[in-house]
Amino acid sequence: MLKKGDILIILSVLMLALVSSVLIFTRPRTGTTVTVKVNNELVYKGSLFENKVIKLDGNTVEIKDGKVSVTQADCKNQICVNHKAITEKGESIICLPNKVIAEIE
Repeated sequence: MLKKGDILIILSVLMLALVSSVLIFTRPRTGTTVTVKVNNELVYKGSLFENKVIKLDGNTVEIKDGKVSVTQADCKNQICVNHKAITEKGESIICLPNKVIAEIE
């Protein structure tokens, strides 16, 4: 049988879970700026809504229709090329062998 304190703890945990879920799923996720860094040095910063192709030594980053993707890389595993296009603030595509980071801010 549950005691009064057990019920209070269960309700508190459920309330905390509900509040956390609301905060996570209702926060604004729209970013407007794309940054591209190579070896932790900024090489490009611009609008997410301006179509552009950024050619780097070994990688090509494409910004098109509010999406950012790596379309070409000379690394062996091609993880960055196979990554889905990013569209929201805080998302990034990283190419570890070439030390390239494309991120939406």
